[in-house]
Amino acid sequence: MEKKPKRRTRERILEASLALFNGLGEPNVTTSAIADELDISAGNLYYHFHSKDEIVGALFEQFEHDMAAKLATPTQRAVHVDDIWRFLRLLFEIVRQYRFIYRDLSDLVTRYRIVETHFKRIIGYQVKSAAAICEGLVARGEMRASKEEIDTLAVNVIVVVTYWPAFDYVCDPRRRDAGNDFDRGVFQVMALASPFLVGEARERLRQLSRDYVGGGT
Repeated sequence: MEKKPKRRTRERILEASLALFNGLGEPNVTTSAIADELDISAGNLYYHFHSKDEIVGALFEQFEHDMAAKLATPTQRAVHVDDIWRFLRLLFEIVRQYRFIYRDLSDLVTRYRIVETHFKRIIGYQVKSAAAICEGLVARGEMRASKEEIDTLAVNVIVVVTYWPAFDYVCDPRRRDAGNDFDRGVFQVMALASPFLVGEARERLRQLSRDYVGGGT
């Protein structure tokens, strides 16, 4: 049986850093802690990344790539109400994977230039994707909304997604999984879209909500 090649040290550093940032918060993690977690020397870590800034930058570039790859809106077929659910699942999946960015967003924007300059672009892409899905539903007669209402709804969806981890955390910071209740986040965003849907599409979204989080809209 062929052995799998060992992961490169650089990849292991990024993986360990992401886990530590997500678990403890990026401001609370030092390069020494990352090296200790991997049982490597500080010199070995600095060979690959000269500072924690470089690690954060590399993780942010990885996050940006994953966001663009997963959130492309359907172009070869008509949009269906299920695409709202798929869009939110994918979006919150990425938020979960890189939750340290969202929990410490204001601080990261202040301290890291790449976050400051790129996150606004990412938000714009997310809003555009959400609006495209809504426009497709309007075209199919499954949603009733004006251009202005679609624009507002798309922004509101991304506002909730962006600040959900922080909101969930402050609601009960002593809870073991505080800031990780993304299922409830998906449900809350679904509730934003529900009033604009009509007929079977609205009932379908209710069904998806019940099946996914055991609730209803």
